[in-house]
This record gives sequence, C-alpha cells and structure tokens, in this order.
Amino acid sequence: MKRLFALAGVLAAAWVGAAALPAGTDDEIRARIAPVGTSCMETDDLCGDVAAPPPPPEPAVAEAAVPLTGEQIYDRFCFACHATGVGNAPLLHDAEQWAPRVAKGMESMLQTSMTGLGAMPPKGTCMACSEEEMVAAIEYLIGS
Repeated sequence: MKRLFALAGVLAAAWVGAAALPAGTDDEIRARIAPVGTSCMETDDLCGDVAAPPPPPEPAVAEAAVPLTGEQIYDRFCFACHATGVGNAPLLHDAEQWAPRVAKGMESMLQTSMTGLGAMPPKGTCMACSEEEMVAAIEYLIGS
C-alpha cells in the first residue's frame, strides 16, 4: 500500500511538472529561446560580409562661451557659504571680514580660490570657471 501511494505521488509530481512547461513542440520551444542576433569582431573570419561600422561623429565645435559675471558665479556657487559664513567664510561685501584677505592682494585671493582652503573646495565648486571668472567672483564678493 505504501508503494502504491509513493508511486501515485511520483506520478502526480511528474504531471504537475509537465503542466508547468510551455505548450509547443521541442522545435517551437527552441525557436522561442534562440538568440536574436550575433556579434563578431572585424577580424573574425566567421562574420562573413559585415558592413564596416560608421565613422565616429565629428567633434562638435564649442561655441565661444560667454564668461559668467561675478554675481552669477556667486549666485550659483558661492552664496551657500558666503551668505551665511559657513566654515568661517567671509560674508558677501563685509569689508571688515575681507580686509585681511584684500591686504594679501588679488593674486593670493585668486590662488586660494583656485585651490580651496579649509572647508572651501577648489574653485568653490565652479570647476568650469576660468581664472578671469574667479577674479570677477572675488571682486563681487569683496564689493569692488
């Protein structure tokens, strides 16, 4: 009797498993799971007559960018720290806070702005800014 129940269980499991298979012949199943395409290297002899890849696009000629003003740079990159004094950043147009820096000269302030200092990252995160734009930003910050 135990063998009969065991055999019935095996047959039931096989029937459930067969029902889970997708309908169709073996050829239809193989067709459904066949690769969509092939790939090959230009040097691969098995590729047959494959068209050459298109040439790379010509690099776009950059139009002359209009330099940002000091105020634009401040509004985009500097305001977060220089409007609130985060990390001891001198406040916008605060002559007293800027005086010791101004005394060192523009070259020193430019160097500091380009490399960063303390909590200030290089270029105040304006990585695309030129030296001329950074000078404009400094002049705006100090109120020149």
